[in-house]
Amino acid sequence: MLSVQPMMLVTDESCDWWHSDLQNHALLPYLKWHVFLDSFETNVLTTDMIRTDGLRLLQLNYSWAPEGAVLICFTSGTTGRPKGVVISHSALIMQSLAKVAIVGYSEDDVYLHTAPLCHIGGLSSAMAMLMVGACHVLMPKFEASLALDAIEQHKVTSLITVPAMMGDLISLSRKKQTSEGRQTLKKILNGGGSLSVGLIKDASKCFPKAKLLSAYGMTESCSSLTFMTLYDPALQNLDQPSQEYDKLESNLLNQPQGVCVGKPAPHVELKISSEGSSNTGRILTRGPHVMLRYWNQNPSKASGSTDEVWLDTGDIGSIDDSGNLWLIGRTNNRIKSGGENVHPEEVEAILLQHPAIVAAIVLGVPDARMTEMVVACIRLKQGWQWRRDICEPLAETELLLCSEILQKYCREKNLSGFKIPKSFIIWKKPFPLTTTGKIRRDQIRKEVRSHLQLLPSSL
Repeated sequence: MLSVQPMMLVTDESCDWWHSDLQNHALLPYLKWHVFLDSFETNVLTTDMIRTDGLRLLQLNYSWAPEGAVLICFTSGTTGRPKGVVISHSALIMQSLAKVAIVGYSEDDVYLHTAPLCHIGGLSSAMAMLMVGACHVLMPKFEASLALDAIEQHKVTSLITVPAMMGDLISLSRKKQTSEGRQTLKKILNGGGSLSVGLIKDASKCFPKAKLLSAYGMTESCSSLTFMTLYDPALQNLDQPSQEYDKLESNLLNQPQGVCVGKPAPHVELKISSEGSSNTGRILTRGPHVMLRYWNQNPSKASGSTDEVWLDTGDIGSIDDSGNLWLIGRTNNRIKSGGENVHPEEVEAILLQHPAIVAAIVLGVPDARMTEMVVACIRLKQGWQWRRDICEPLAETELLLCSEILQKYCREKNLSGFKIPKSFIIWKKPFPLTTTGKIRRDQIRKEVRSHLQLLPSSL
């Protein structure tokens, strides 16, 4: 039997056309609070706005069901059709406690909802903020200009981002001469992909008082599995800041392969399932944070692992002697080139270290001889020029890039020859993203395959 708990309804003026129909809805007896937002502009949700007019008050009769389903949250669908993930009460509670302990959320926080509440990242952070009694600032969707205005107007102290959001915030923030909001932000949690060292440096300059952390996880694990502090103003060496960034760059990138994503949260257990003596393999996890099952699927088939206790994340990585997880890439993204496995995330991390490249997506396209050919789609920073055949600059000040220069750069960074892209496509428009800010590799692959014969392309 389905147990329905008392609920809160949040509406604005766009909901007027269907709000009257709600009075006859089957869920009406379970609605206890109604919150009305005056407009689509950013609003602060406070207890003064909560009213019960038109709704019947109920006698609260709570039931304890820690292993019961609390919600169904859908995956982003970047590697296939979105799947409904059934999450338990315990998983959501443990995730909230982890964020409170590691990020440091508290009742003094003013939290800006930059991520949609249909996504596990935004939802889990919102629940953590509700747990500590923080203030919430809601916005209909993320726009950098609206977010910066909200930060300044409401003295926002905390928010979450993905790399694309962070880039937009930094770009717009630079155009503003002064902003008090830069001084109020104290905590920024980034997910949905790793931040480059360049973005970390820029973020610390734009928001100098904010502690910047990264999180790695997935919907099936109720959001974050691991956390890592990227920048902490309290620990910053003010006398030699450049050395701090050099140390960070070394920790993030100077490994044989992969990107460091930090240590697991207290309730999370991780292990690597590998073949033979290799330290690299599939990342598995277990604990109270793991989903109950996929919606409309048999629980025994949910994990995709031969061991039903462990959830197979679908990612490839390793764990070092200090307990840090190193992420190499996703199994579904793996490129098979000449009999060798290529993880695009590893190649992308190398390309993003080049001063000319602001964004890079690596993928495989069908090739008769190699099975798949490694291709890199890159976006250049302003001022750089791409040449197809001439690699020598005409003047010392000319910022010039070509395939030969980039391939040589990859070799200098000790990237194996079979992993080095054979072709580069200059991508002049923003990469397509999901609503949660993740790269749509499937869409990019379709465009690349249809334009490959026209290289160099102006996608």
